[in-house]
Amino acid sequence: MLISNLLPLLARYSLGFDLVAGPDDTVTLTVIPRRHEGAAHKLEAGETRPISLTASATEIDAELAKGEDGALGQLIAARKTLADQLAEQREAADAARTAAAEAAKAKAATPTPKPASTGTKVAAPTSPPADAKAEEPASLW
Repeated sequence: MLISNLLPLLARYSLGFDLVAGPDDTVTLTVIPRRHEGAAHKLEAGETRPISLTASATEIDAELAKGEDGALGQLIAARKTLADQLAEQREAADAARTAAAEAAKAKAATPTPKPASTGTKVAAPTSPPADAKAEEPASLW
């Protein structure tokens, strides 16, 4: 039952397991997702976070028997949904980056037209206004 519940994770990740006996007949099962060999993208921190279940062996078996409706099944489904969303975001970001690079290349390749000059130049004022006084600073009003 454990392996069939983990198939959705196995499609994306290599998995490591840690099984530890605790006090009062409790067991901690930890599933550790790792980068799948041949995977093209780097895993996000949330994707590699271990999944731990601590309960009695009977309770863990009962939870695993629930399949997709059990705690592990629901957690795996949520992680799969999040991983799918991350993959879609990566694809959208890559597509946007590619489109921006192509637009920049197209813009760089297109010559920009220079504004036509009218031939008349406005002379910059070289002398102060007629009503300016030497002892007072120039005013804008």
